[in-house]
Amino acid sequence: MFIYVGCRTTRERNARGNGINVYSVDSQTGQLSHVQLVDGLVNPSFLAISKQQNFLYCVHGDTDQASAFSISADGTLTYLNSQNTHGHNPAHLAISPDGGFLVVSNHYSGSVVVLPILASGELGELCDQVLTEGPIGPHRVEQKGSKPHFNPFDPSGKLVVVPDKGLDRIFTYRFDSQLGKLLPAACPFVATRKGAGPRHVAFHPGLPVVYSVNELDSTVGTYRFNSESGELLPQQVISALPDSFTGDSTAAEIEVDGAGRFLYASNRGNDSIAIFSIDPQTGWLTFVSATPTKGRTPRFFALSPDGQFMYVANEDSDTIVVFSVDPATGGLTPTGNLIKTGSPVCMVFGGPRT
Repeated sequence: MFIYVGCRTTRERNARGNGINVYSVDSQTGQLSHVQLVDGLVNPSFLAISKQQNFLYCVHGDTDQASAFSISADGTLTYLNSQNTHGHNPAHLAISPDGGFLVVSNHYSGSVVVLPILASGELGELCDQVLTEGPIGPHRVEQKGSKPHFNPFDPSGKLVVVPDKGLDRIFTYRFDSQLGKLLPAACPFVATRKGAGPRHVAFHPGLPVVYSVNELDSTVGTYRFNSESGELLPQQVISALPDSFTGDSTAAEIEVDGAGRFLYASNRGNDSIAIFSIDPQTGWLTFVSATPTKGRTPRFFALSPDGQFMYVANEDSDTIVVFSVDPATGGLTPTGNLIKTGSPVCMVFGGPRT
């Protein structure tokens, strides 16, 4: 198994990254060993891997580009092509369940677009574009306009859920897999608290529940989710920060463990991973603890596919820190494994098994 690490590279981002780094993963210890650097890329800041594990796609933050790569048997990448996303600062991408389309959120343009994926794995030209619209939130800096930040498919593969940090809304679209079109769901959006700034979402693996990590107020929202209508019914809002923390912080990433027992969210400023237990009946959250990430600005983290390890990307200290996961408590313990890599901001597991 391999892990692919995206980063920031530009002076405008005060970045120190150098491209997409590929590492092999020791499944017993969690240790990473460097395999390849794909350099010469501008801000390869979010990554996605095809279901067949043979193609990798990335968006290039602060540009208008997305790129495709093939994955070889040894896990290495070969560049295929790039396409225009018809917007500025693509922040996230998701592959349709049938592998035929790539959905991309243009964070600074307020648009979500669809690019076809050709049989060769290359990206085709734009086939659809929708705008996320509504009244802007109250934050004078971060909410000057629509800012979609994430666009995963729901577990059914029929809906795309798009949190918009600028509008304090989470949008839901039906996806036409024949035409590659995004259509408003019967319940097209839910409003969050004003100034929350919804950033990313995570689906519970067994309950009809969606969780939203809210960047600007460092909270997590719990919603009952109707996969037919797209309705998101608010249930709970809970802080991702310890009560004793009095400084400034913003939330970034969110993930639910494979068993649906624990939820994790990262705090940039408090520099921690918040751990929540999940009620098995309702999906409601209880704050358990916040584990320091041993670095600054944990923009991203990822659980290993087997759930044994968590990898935390500390963007401003140029490290990936490995933690072991206690399956009984969800607790995180540093393994002592640390990788130095410039401005890491995304990680995905995939490629041929080793």
